[in-house]
Amino acid sequence: MNEKKFFVHPTAVVEEEVEIGEGTRIWHFAHVRKGAKIGKNCNIGKDVYIDVGVEIGNNVKIQNGVSVYRGVKVEDDVFLGPHMTFTNDLYPRAFNEDWELVPTLVKKGASIGAHATIVCGVTIGEYAMIGAGAVVTKDVPPFGLVYGNPARLKGFVCYCGRKLKEKIGENENHIIFKCSHCGREVKIRKEDYERYLKEEDL
Repeated sequence: MNEKKFFVHPTAVVEEEVEIGEGTRIWHFAHVRKGAKIGKNCNIGKDVYIDVGVEIGNNVKIQNGVSVYRGVKVEDDVFLGPHMTFTNDLYPRAFNEDWELVPTLVKKGASIGAHATIVCGVTIGEYAMIGAGAVVTKDVPPFGLVYGNPARLKGFVCYCGRKLKEKIGENENHIIFKCSHCGREVKIRKEDYERYLKEEDL
């Protein structure tokens, strides 16, 4: 590790064989375990725990008190809000010796709100938005907005994070929205939109 290319606070613990990208900052009392990989220009907040072998992409922001456990992969441009947590075992027992690691994937650009819990085995799609305090128990589609316990699909968001409200067209596979905030167009898969309509009726 080259100390000139990234910053590690003196109180942080970074174990052996950790890869840290240029421009990344690791703050007070963080703990990065052996074999973890952290990309470029990340910000790892106070009291963050990054477990053995975890992969973190580039430009990721991890706020204070987050636990990223073994089996989790976080792609580029992801935001992890304060004190949210991941899990990695569907049947946790303190006395289990044959527990099964269940992987979780957070895809590019997704945001997870404060105190949310991500139950292992799910994929959170590109640019999805997870509300504060949500308990996510199943996959979240790209651009999906979910919140609640258990979290349900409540709509879709733009790249900028605002909720999409204006439908401007469709094609064979997608519903096309235009963001009222930034003006960008976003294509939502029809199967994901149909899931939203079903969950709204629950």
